[in-house]
Amino acid sequence: MNELNLIQNTDIYLIDQILKGRYFQGEKILDAGCGSGRNLPWFIHNKLEVFATDINLEVVENIKEIFTTLEKNSVQANLESLPYQKNEFDHIICSAVLHFASSTQNFIDMFSELVRVLKVNGTLFIRMTTDVGVEATIREIGDGVSSLKDGSDRFLLTKSLLFDLMIIHNLEFLEPFKTTVVEDLRSMATVMLIKKRC
Repeated sequence: MNELNLIQNTDIYLIDQILKGRYFQGEKILDAGCGSGRNLPWFIHNKLEVFATDINLEVVENIKEIFTTLEKNSVQANLESLPYQKNEFDHIICSAVLHFASSTQNFIDMFSELVRVLKVNGTLFIRMTTDVGVEATIREIGDGVSSLKDGSDRFLLTKSLLFDLMIIHNLEFLEPFKTTVVEDLRSMATVMLIKKRC
Protein backbone atom coordinates (compact mmCIF):
# COMPACT_ATOMS: atom_id res chain seq x y z
CA MET A 1 0.00 0.00 0.00
CA ASN A 2 1.50 3.35 -1.00
CA GLU A 3 1.54 6.49 1.15
CA LEU A 4 -1.26 8.14 -0.82
CA ASN A 5 -3.60 5.23 -0.18
CA LEU A 6 -2.76 5.37 3.51
CA ILE A 7 -3.86 9.00 3.86
CA GLN A 8 -6.54 9.37 1.17
CA ASN A 9 -9.40 9.49 3.71
CA THR A 10 -7.45 11.14 6.53
CA ASP A 11 -8.48 14.55 7.87
CA ILE A 12 -6.49 16.99 5.73
CA TYR A 13 -5.40 18.99 8.78
CA LEU A 14 -4.12 15.80 10.39
CA ILE A 15 -2.17 15.06 7.19
CA ASP A 16 -0.50 18.42 7.74
CA GLN A 17 0.71 17.23 11.15
CA ILE A 18 1.89 13.92 9.70
CA LEU A 19 3.92 15.73 7.04
CA LYS A 20 5.49 17.91 9.74
CA GLY A 21 6.92 14.79 11.35
CA ARG A 22 4.99 14.85 14.62
CA TYR A 23 4.49 11.09 14.91
CA PHE A 24 7.07 8.31 15.32
CA GLN A 25 7.21 4.52 15.37
CA GLY A 26 6.49 3.01 18.78
CA GLU A 27 4.61 6.00 20.18
CA LYS A 28 1.17 5.42 21.68
CA ILE A 29 -1.66 7.24 19.93
CA LEU A 30 -5.39 7.31 20.72
CA ASP A 31 -8.11 8.12 18.22
CA ALA A 32 -10.86 9.25 20.59
CA GLY A 33 -14.15 8.97 18.73
CA CYS A 34 -12.65 7.03 15.84
CA GLY A 35 -15.83 6.56 13.79
CA SER A 36 -15.07 4.61 10.61
CA GLY A 37 -11.35 4.68 11.37
CA ARG A 38 -10.47 6.92 8.45
CA ASN A 39 -7.56 8.49 10.36
CA LEU A 40 -5.99 5.18 11.43
CA PRO A 41 -4.24 3.55 8.40
CA TRP A 42 -1.12 5.74 8.27
CA PHE A 43 -0.44 5.32 11.99
CA ILE A 44 -0.91 1.54 11.86
CA HIS A 45 1.32 1.22 8.79
CA ASN A 46 4.04 3.33 10.41
CA LYS A 47 4.04 1.11 13.50
CA LEU A 48 2.70 3.43 16.14
CA GLU A 49 0.89 1.69 18.99
CA VAL A 50 -2.65 2.62 17.99
CA PHE A 51 -5.72 2.66 20.23
CA ALA A 52 -9.26 3.53 19.15
CA THR A 53 -12.43 4.33 21.06
CA ASP A 54 -15.97 5.20 20.07
CA ILE A 55 -19.24 5.50 21.95
CA ASN A 56 -20.94 3.26 19.37
CA LEU A 57 -20.31 -0.46 19.95
CA GLU A 58 -21.14 -1.37 16.35
CA VAL A 59 -18.52 1.09 15.14
CA VAL A 60 -15.93 -0.46 17.46
CA GLU A 61 -16.73 -3.96 16.21
CA ASN A 62 -16.33 -2.76 12.62
CA ILE A 63 -12.94 -1.27 13.48
CA LYS A 64 -11.83 -4.63 14.87
CA GLU A 65 -12.87 -6.34 11.63
CA ILE A 66 -11.23 -3.78 9.33
CA PHE A 67 -8.04 -3.35 11.37
CA THR A 68 -7.35 -6.78 12.85
CA THR A 69 -4.23 -5.55 14.65
CA LEU A 70 -6.46 -3.31 16.77
CA GLU A 71 -8.70 -6.08 18.10
CA LYS A 72 -7.40 -5.65 21.66
CA ASN A 73 -6.88 -1.91 21.40
CA SER A 74 -10.37 -0.92 20.20
CA VAL A 75 -12.96 -0.34 22.91
CA GLN A 76 -16.35 1.21 23.39
CA ALA A 77 -16.01 4.21 25.69
CA ASN A 78 -17.46 7.60 26.52
CA LEU A 79 -15.03 10.49 26.28
CA GLU A 80 -16.08 11.56 29.76
CA SER A 81 -14.64 8.33 31.22
CA LEU A 82 -11.83 6.78 29.21
CA PRO A 83 -10.53 3.35 30.32
CA TYR A 84 -6.88 4.40 30.40
CA GLN A 85 -4.28 5.41 32.94
CA LYS A 86 -3.17 8.97 33.55
CA ASN A 87 -0.37 10.11 31.20
CA GLU A 88 -0.73 7.06 28.93
CA PHE A 89 -0.59 8.45 25.38
CA ASP A 90 2.03 10.33 23.39
CA HIS A 91 -0.65 11.66 21.04
CA ILE A 92 -4.43 11.96 20.96
CA ILE A 93 -6.64 12.64 17.94
CA CYS A 94 -10.19 13.86 18.52
CA SER A 95 -11.63 14.86 15.16
CA ALA A 96 -15.24 16.02 14.75
CA VAL A 97 -16.33 14.63 18.11
CA LEU A 98 -16.28 17.29 20.82
CA HIS A 99 -18.91 19.44 19.10
CA PHE A 100 -21.46 16.80 20.11
CA ALA A 101 -21.10 17.95 23.73
CA SER A 102 -24.50 18.64 25.26
CA SER A 103 -23.34 21.52 27.45
CA THR A 104 -20.30 23.52 28.49
CA GLN A 105 -19.71 21.21 31.45
CA ASN A 106 -20.01 18.14 29.24
CA PHE A 107 -17.40 19.62 26.90
CA ILE A 108 -15.10 20.45 29.81
CA ASP A 109 -15.46 16.91 31.17
CA MET A 110 -14.53 15.36 27.80
CA PHE A 111 -11.67 17.78 27.16
CA SER A 112 -10.27 17.25 30.66
CA GLU A 113 -10.40 13.48 30.26
CA LEU A 114 -8.40 13.69 27.03
CA VAL A 115 -5.77 15.76 28.82
CA ARG A 116 -5.71 13.33 31.76
CA VAL A 117 -4.63 10.38 29.59
CA LEU A 118 -2.11 12.47 27.60
CA LYS A 119 1.56 12.36 28.56
CA VAL A 120 3.57 15.46 29.37
CA ASN A 121 4.92 16.79 26.04
CA GLY A 122 2.21 14.82 24.28
CA THR A 123 0.07 16.35 21.53
CA LEU A 124 -3.69 16.78 21.33
CA PHE A 125 -5.24 17.28 17.88
CA ILE A 126 -8.83 18.59 17.87
CA ARG A 127 -11.20 19.44 15.04
CA MET A 128 -14.61 20.80 15.96
CA THR A 129 -17.14 23.54 15.30
CA THR A 130 -16.43 27.04 16.57
CA ASP A 131 -18.20 30.38 16.63
CA VAL A 132 -15.23 32.15 15.04
CA GLY A 133 -16.17 33.64 11.67
CA VAL A 134 -19.87 32.74 11.80
CA GLU A 135 -21.03 34.76 14.79
CA ALA A 136 -23.71 36.54 12.73
CA THR A 137 -25.24 33.34 11.36
CA ILE A 138 -25.66 31.22 14.50
CA ARG A 139 -28.59 31.08 16.90
CA GLU A 140 -27.69 30.29 20.48
CA ILE A 141 -29.75 27.55 22.09
CA GLY A 142 -27.97 27.71 25.41
CA ASP A 143 -25.07 26.38 27.48
CA GLY A 144 -22.62 26.51 24.58
CA VAL A 145 -24.87 24.84 22.01
CA SER A 146 -26.05 26.76 18.93
CA SER A 147 -28.09 26.15 15.80
CA LEU A 148 -25.97 26.53 12.69
CA LYS A 149 -26.98 27.76 9.27
CA ASP A 150 -26.55 24.20 7.93
CA GLY A 151 -29.46 23.09 10.14
CA SER A 152 -27.42 21.25 12.77
CA ASP A 153 -27.15 21.96 16.49
CA ARG A 154 -23.56 21.84 17.77
CA PHE A 155 -21.47 22.83 20.74
CA LEU A 156 -19.25 25.68 19.56
CA LEU A 157 -15.72 26.13 20.83
CA THR A 158 -14.96 29.72 21.77
CA LYS A 159 -11.48 31.13 22.10
CA SER A 160 -12.17 32.24 25.65
CA LEU A 161 -13.20 28.74 26.74
CA LEU A 162 -10.21 27.18 25.02
CA PHE A 163 -7.78 29.67 26.56
CA ASP A 164 -9.23 29.08 30.04
CA LEU A 165 -8.83 25.31 29.66
CA MET A 166 -5.30 25.68 28.34
CA ILE A 167 -4.33 27.60 31.49
CA ILE A 168 -6.01 25.07 33.79
CA HIS A 169 -4.36 22.08 32.11
CA ASN A 170 -0.93 23.56 31.33
CA LEU A 171 -1.39 23.35 27.57
CA GLU A 172 0.25 25.42 24.86
CA PHE A 173 -0.41 25.84 21.15
CA LEU A 174 1.87 23.71 19.00
CA GLU A 175 0.29 25.37 15.96
CA PRO A 176 -1.64 28.65 15.63
CA PHE A 177 -5.39 28.38 16.21
CA LYS A 178 -6.95 27.88 12.76
CA THR A 179 -10.52 28.12 11.50
CA THR A 180 -12.15 27.19 8.22
CA VAL A 181 -15.53 28.66 7.29
CA VAL A 182 -17.47 26.21 5.12
CA GLU A 183 -19.77 28.06 2.68
CA ASP A 184 -20.85 30.39 5.52
CA LEU A 185 -22.73 27.43 6.99
CA ARG A 186 -20.35 26.50 9.81
CA SER A 187 -16.84 27.16 11.02
CA MET A 188 -14.40 24.37 11.92
CA ALA A 189 -11.50 24.95 14.29
CA THR A 190 -8.23 23.06 14.10
CA VAL A 191 -6.45 22.99 17.44
CA MET A 192 -3.02 21.41 18.00
CA LEU A 193 -1.89 21.50 21.62
CA ILE A 194 1.04 20.24 23.65
CA LYS A 195 0.82 19.33 27.34
CA LYS A 196 3.65 21.05 29.21
CA ARG A 197 3.02 19.84 32.76
CA CYS A 198 0.61 17.63 34.70
